[in-house]
This record gives sequence, structure tokens and C-alpha cells, in this order.
Amino acid sequence: MKLLEEAGISWRAYAEPDFGAPVYDTCPLDFTYLDVEHLAFVYFSDVNQGLNPKSRECITHVRPYYQLATDLANQTSAQYNFITPNLCHDGHEDVSPCDKTESSNNTLRSDQWLKQNVPLITESAEYKAGGALFIIWDEAEDSGGFSDGPIGMFLLSPFAKGSGKKAYSNSIYYDHSSTLKTLQEIFGVTPLLGAAGDAATVDLSDLFK
Repeated sequence: MKLLEEAGISWRAYAEPDFGAPVYDTCPLDFTYLDVEHLAFVYFSDVNQGLNPKSRECITHVRPYYQLATDLANQTSAQYNFITPNLCHDGHEDVSPCDKTESSNNTLRSDQWLKQNVPLITESAEYKAGGALFIIWDEAEDSGGFSDGPIGMFLLSPFAKGSGKKAYSNSIYYDHSSTLKTLQEIFGVTPLLGAAGDAATVDLSDLFK
């Protein structure tokens, strides 16, 4: 995250605590609050400051998901925001226990979560002023014919082809490095990291106007 800060780009990661877990006000370095394997930021040495649960850098930037609504309402959200649903809402298979008022179907439960939470972002002043919301799955099926993909991704933005009112898709091959490359290009952050720096890695520019 040092590259973002050096470029003057504000950032924040919002992570939803697991069902039944306490809301954290610390650097969530273990599984007490959520599945930290889905929250890469706490693994970065410039964020956790020596795996310190009281790291001020981490506590300032890694916040419980519930704070997002307040930040959007107050127009204090960062320029780059990363959102991690909890295990009950991220579409993962064979997850329990979850709230009894929610569907037992993992896919339906994640769809309902998106239906409730996406408008929170798309109706915000920040999004309407030129934001982009990437909804990305982190992996494919655990086994079977789709175990190596494809992996789902949606882009919502006033700058996207279709402007969020009409669907657009293409058959270009992308991977997670394509997203990283695109985000670094949007914010003007260099050097391009890992496979994002490979000339063969295609960015997501075709999805934009």
C-alpha cells in the first residue's frame, strides 16, 4: 500500500466480520473476527508493522464493513476501497453457521447480499462523480469442469460501456493481474507489480468507454 500512499492515493479496506464474531477495532491478524485469508492487506509488512494487532496504520485503513455506509454518507471514503464480504456472503460453498433468517443456499445468500449492498455504493455521490465498482470472484469451482475458471467479474461505472444501463461483455482473456494492471493505470501508480508488468497481460480498458 506504500505505492498508493506515495502517489497521494487514499485507501481503505472494509471487511465484514464473520457471523457471530465481534466487530473489530484492531488489526485483524487472525481468525477471531473473519477469514483473514481473504484480507490480504493485513499481511503487508508496511500495514501490520511487525504483525502488531495495535498497528495504527492497519487500524486506520482496515475497517469493519459497517463503517462504509457512514463514510459514503459523510463523503469521507477513500479513493481506492477494497470490500470483503464475510464467509456467509461471499458465495463460498459449504459455509455454516450463518444467520437463520438468510437462505441456506450459498449462491442465493451472496446474491441477496449484493442486491442489498451494491446500491449503497452506486447511489453514493462518490460513485456518481466517476467511480468504478469491480465485483470479482477470487477463485473458480473447487472441482469439476470449471475448477480452472472462468471466474466471474462485473464492472459498474458511469465510465463503463453501457453506463451501467446496458450489458456489455467481450471474449478477451483476463486474469487477476489484468485487474491489478488496470487499477495501477487508473491511479498512475508505478512500477507495475508482478504479472501486471508483463506486456502480455491485457488490462480491462476494453470495458470502459
